[in-house]
Formats: sequence, C-alpha cells, structure tokens
Amino acid sequence: MNALEERLTERRRDFHRNPELGFQENRTRLEVARELRAIGLEVHEGVGVVGVLRSGKGNRAIALRADMDALPITETSVHDHVSETPGVMHACGHDGHMTMLLGAAARLAKNPDFDGTAVFLFQPNEEHGLGARAMIDEGVLERFPVDEVYAIHNLPGAPTGQVSSRTGIICNSETLFEIEVQGRGGHASMPQTGVDAITVASEIVLALQTIVARKLPPAAGTVVSVTEFVTDGQRNVLPGQAILKGDFRARSPEDRTAVKKFMRQISEGVAAAHGVTVSVSFAAEFIETINAQEPTNAVYRAAEAAGCETVRERPPMSFSEDFAQFSNAVPGCFLLMGNGETGAHGQPLHASDYDFNDELLPIGAEFWVQLVRDRLPFRKD
Repeated sequence: MNALEERLTERRRDFHRNPELGFQENRTRLEVARELRAIGLEVHEGVGVVGVLRSGKGNRAIALRADMDALPITETSVHDHVSETPGVMHACGHDGHMTMLLGAAARLAKNPDFDGTAVFLFQPNEEHGLGARAMIDEGVLERFPVDEVYAIHNLPGAPTGQVSSRTGIICNSETLFEIEVQGRGGHASMPQTGVDAITVASEIVLALQTIVARKLPPAAGTVVSVTEFVTDGQRNVLPGQAILKGDFRARSPEDRTAVKKFMRQISEGVAAAHGVTVSVSFAAEFIETINAQEPTNAVYRAAEAAGCETVRERPPMSFSEDFAQFSNAVPGCFLLMGNGETGAHGQPLHASDYDFNDELLPIGAEFWVQLVRDRLPFRKD
C-alpha cells in the first residue's frame, strides 16, 4: 500500500467508525470541512459542506457530489474498524464516497491542471431523499453555479473499479404509500357480524401485485412493495381498521402517475366489494434520476483515462438516488463503480456485514481527477 492509499484508507475507516444519520452528520461535516481547508480549498458550510477550487481563467464549472449519511443498522462485521455508534453504520459506502472525493480534491489542489472551477459537494441525508433538496433550497446552485454535476455510487458484486452508467433513466423514483381500510370490528367467534379489515386489506395486498405485468409492461421496471401491515385487532377481536404501508418504484413520471391511479382503483374497488371505506395517500420521496448524454460520455472517457473497465448503457437500477434533485436542476451523470465481487465487498448495500472496498479509494480519486481534466481543459488557443 503506497502513501496515498494508506492515507485514504485511514480516512475512510475513521468515517466508518463514526457514522452519523441524516441531518445529524455533525462530526462528519467538521472533518470534511477541516480536510478541505487543510488542502487549500475555499470552504462553505451550511446544511452540507461545499469546497471550491479554481484554476486558470476558464468560466466553466462542474460539481462533484458525495453523500455523508449512514443508516440505522447494527453492524455485524468483524473487521477492526466497525462502527462505534450503536445501531448506526455506513452500510451503503458513503464513507468511501466522501473519501474518494477528498482524495481527488487533494490531488487537484496540489496540481490544478485544469481551467475553470471544481465544486465539491458533500451532501447530508441522501438515504431519506432530503439532503439534495435542502442544499438546493439553501441556494447552493445559485451561490455556486455549475454547468454539470456528477456523482459516484459503489456497486457490490461488480469487479473492483468497473464503471457503468447509461444515458437517460439510471435510477427509479420512490413513492411511499399508505392505504387505510375502515371495516367493522367484532368477536373472533362471529366474523359474520362485522367486516374483518384484515381480510379486506389482504385482498388489496394481493391485488396490488397485478399492477406490474398486468397493467404495466414487465419491462417498465416498476416495483410495488407492501412493507407494513398494521391492525387494531387483538387475540379474540377482529380488527376494524388495517393500515398498509410500502413503496413503489418507477422509471418515468408517466408510470409514477399510472401506478397511483391503479392503486386507488384497486383499493377502492376491493373496499366497495366489501362495503367498507378506504383512503389512499402518497408521498414522493425520490424522483427519477436522469443522466444527460454529454456528461455520460465524459464519464466513459474519464473512466478509460483512469484505467477502469467500462460498461456502457447498463440496465437502470431499481433503487432510488437523491442525486436526482441535482441532475434535474443541472445536466449531469450518476455512475456506478464496482466495489468487488467477494466477501464483505460483495455483500448487498444496506447489509449489516457490508464494507466499502479500500482498494477502490485511489481508483475513485483518479477517476474524479480525470473527469475534471476532461470537462475543464485548458484551451489550446
């Protein structure tokens, strides 16, 4: 391990030992700001942290984003840098995302061989889809206007350092839903005297599964998941109320609207058949993440310049990403970078024994450097 790898590994593992949840990233923000100042960047602190590095006389600017928050998961790993915060861990690799970007900032500050402005965005609360919007609402894009914006997410199961992306939709939207069934409770020995809310809600759960492949094409990429089933029933009391909660993912605003319509139709139809009332509500957490063509082409070029294997026009990911708020405001590209195929590095994101692959740190930093050079080149005239 060379000096750069050693320094980045130490930094990443410190982040991993000290995870913080969304909008609680107090120590993390201080550490990021301290490092950016130490390498000579202009630093601005708000709901997130912004580092600014200018070089040459060019008026173009690009933004590079890393997410800072951890997850409410108890870590089950056995390595020597496990989380020291009970019930919280970096199970999605945000510790590595921050470290790669800090590594790139340090290299570019030492050798600013580009013409323009590089803006380093360290965003809070990606996991709940609130951090990017908070930074935008705070005015980050007005205060630091950029022409393009980029973000990396590690991908367990893919070869270490492999870069994959696509033009257009890259990550699904996520919409939360809640369906409340108001039946009529009664004695468990005489179910005919009431309207059992569990039975009605169970029919709705099964019927919702007809949306995918029966009402929308199988290839649409829509996913509907009921994740909670709550009733007011007791040992010998049939429930009069049932609440279903969950989320659905979609790859276009049109499909998002269609799923809402079908969910209402199904819920109201089943409820009407049983003579009960139902209410359906939605909360859009994440919009679709859309990649622009030229930024995506630039990602491929930078990956090849950094020596990374590339996969072009990969299938979209079914998960959602808060980066969508940035790329909806400014043309950009969200890319996946392989975290490795075996051991903890191959474990799924959000698994309690997942760990970011430290071998990826210098690769990611090099990729960021190459991307800045590609998008902010010195003019030959």
